[in-house]
Amino acid sequence: MTSYRSSGARLILQDLGYFIKNALGSIFSREFLAVLIPLLALWELLPRFGVVPRALVPPPSDVAVTFWELLVHGKLLMHYGQSLCKFFLGLGIAIVTAIPIGILMGWNIAVRKRVLPLFQLLAPVPPPAWVPITIILFGVGLPMQTFLIFLGAFYPILFNTYQAVKDTEPRYLASARVFGASELTLILHVYIWHALGSIIMSVKTGVAMALVMLVIAEMYGGHEGIGYMLVEAKDFFQIPVMVVCMVILGVTGWFFIEVLKFIELKLSVWKVGR
Repeated sequence: MTSYRSSGARLILQDLGYFIKNALGSIFSREFLAVLIPLLALWELLPRFGVVPRALVPPPSDVAVTFWELLVHGKLLMHYGQSLCKFFLGLGIAIVTAIPIGILMGWNIAVRKRVLPLFQLLAPVPPPAWVPITIILFGVGLPMQTFLIFLGAFYPILFNTYQAVKDTEPRYLASARVFGASELTLILHVYIWHALGSIIMSVKTGVAMALVMLVIAEMYGGHEGIGYMLVEAKDFFQIPVMVVCMVILGVTGWFFIEVLKFIELKLSVWKVGR
């Protein structure tokens, strides 16, 4: 039992090392650093020498000081934690609803004909346009914010999943049917695995849209979250705080997309090297 636990811990640490190497490799590559470092230097020097107004373009050093002050006082962690909870809730609901519906639409023509036109009519409505009616229906608070985040992530995941399942290679299906595979077996072992890369890609898009709607939802309702911090900083002309919020949102989106890329690498082993 001890050997199994030690081997399991070793595998986890090994995977964690691979993830960190893959995630940080592109950022700390010499090619990217050759672009990033001069940009950061310009960003730091131009406001300090008065080339651009320091009040409008705070240098990275000012942003770093602001970040540390927000972190030490606990305000940043509290707001970020609130945002993450809402983000995971809305995105999770979108994933567990959009993927099964997309699979069903791609697999079954009857389901597709009955359901797809409805989504094609609703999808072109920009998610921010739902804000007024959502506030009327749900009020200002967690249900409204969760629904908007869900709405932002739902359609990219749904349509990409549907298209990927619909485009499953017919030869794979024919080969499985020759060996007596049932429709459930086809769904679980052919359709889903064939579409897995596109499904994960759709979730990446869903993450980006969910973050957009998270900020919009927190701007319109509630008194916590990164979006609320952003709009509050705008009202009080606290540009360093605004930049901190923007950097946090960018890093958050980057991190979750890197996690999804790593999951795809672990599951879609046949794509390694492509």
